[in-house]
Amino acid sequence: MCEMPPAAETFRITVLGSGTSQGVPQLGCDCAVCTSTDPRDSRTRSSIHVDDGVCSLIVDTSPELRLQCVRERINHADAIIFTHAHADHVMGFDDLRRFCELTGEKIPIYGSEITLKKLNEMFPYAFDPLQNIKTYVRAEPHEIEGPFTLGTLQLTPLPVPHGNMISLGYLFSRGNRDLLAYISDCSDVPEDIRKLIHRVEVLIIDGLRDSHHPTHLTTQKAIEIGQAVQAKQIYLTHLTHHKSHIDREAGLPNSVFIAYDGLKISL
Repeated sequence: MCEMPPAAETFRITVLGSGTSQGVPQLGCDCAVCTSTDPRDSRTRSSIHVDDGVCSLIVDTSPELRLQCVRERINHADAIIFTHAHADHVMGFDDLRRFCELTGEKIPIYGSEITLKKLNEMFPYAFDPLQNIKTYVRAEPHEIEGPFTLGTLQLTPLPVPHGNMISLGYLFSRGNRDLLAYISDCSDVPEDIRKLIHRVEVLIIDGLRDSHHPTHLTTQKAIEIGQAVQAKQIYLTHLTHHKSHIDREAGLPNSVFIAYDGLKISL
């Protein structure tokens, strides 16, 4: 994997999904956002794609993974990185079968011990060492115990509280540049994690909605954290149907933006 020579200064982020666990439009809802004609108000479940010119990396396998990859023409993935094992972040796992079929190889997956255990329980066939059907998912698990390298990037896990559990965000760095911090699901960002992402170039962070939620950040709290760590660009993700994209954008500070499905960021 990751065998192509690097393109100079390549680092591209694609937001595959920017929605909360039920997605937007929400089933059975006819609110102004769920019936909006603005394509930015149509949000699949949260995930991103990162391309450093060497590796094609996907963070989380949302339930819409196949559709997200078809939409963005992602035909190859060198590795999959998981934040946690909630359904909206893993239930597209079986769609990885096509990547395995195209390469004829197992696909490396990275996650915490508990996340890999949960995935093994949900998709045991993918982890069976005797299973060698090329059209099935065949996973090569890697437990995250600290920083690790993929392609030209160093990935540093960022454990954050997500209600009463721990979710992993990730810091993507190359050389002396901290390019991206991706923290999709959190109810706070502890001080030690804030120090790790200080002055990161792009921060994509959970900004669920304006009102309190027990396991996610509010819009204002996410902005405050982004400004406290002095991120150059702050994007809010994992968004609900409570407010439209255009209404969310209104009155934001200059460095703060609203993520949407298909958003591309190049550094």
